[in-house]
Amino acid sequence: MTTSSTVDIQEIFDAQGNSLGALLGPESWRIVREAVLSRLAPNMSAPEAALPEPLQDWAELVQFWDFKYPVDMDVTCPQCGNETKDWQLDAPRKFLLTAANLGGLVTFKCLDCRAKVLKRHFKDTIRVEVKPYMPEKTARNVGRPG
Repeated sequence: MTTSSTVDIQEIFDAQGNSLGALLGPESWRIVREAVLSRLAPNMSAPEAALPEPLQDWAELVQFWDFKYPVDMDVTCPQCGNETKDWQLDAPRKFLLTAANLGGLVTFKCLDCRAKVLKRHFKDTIRVEVKPYMPEKTARNVGRPG
């Protein structure tokens, strides 16, 4: 680790002086992140495609479909232009189902650009939104010391 005038590592101890762990600041975490995750949490780096799709949730939504339009199977990624007429029939898949619920929210991961495509089903219309892929958390998602 590089030397600096401030140390961004805080060791934590209980009342008896036993070590409970340590908090690392952003600079220290940036330096050790890959080594720590690869050694202590190897499954965190597993690709999301390895996670099973919630097809039972999708089947339940289709079973209780009460919208004024037929079940829609098309998905388009406004981020990169990837599109399909029926996401379930693509081989290889272009989109991965990541969530579906009875409220009409269905989300997909675009397998080209990794953006999140949200399809919000309302009684009369469907609203499509996209959230671009972010490999790292943004500054607003990072904890700040008080």
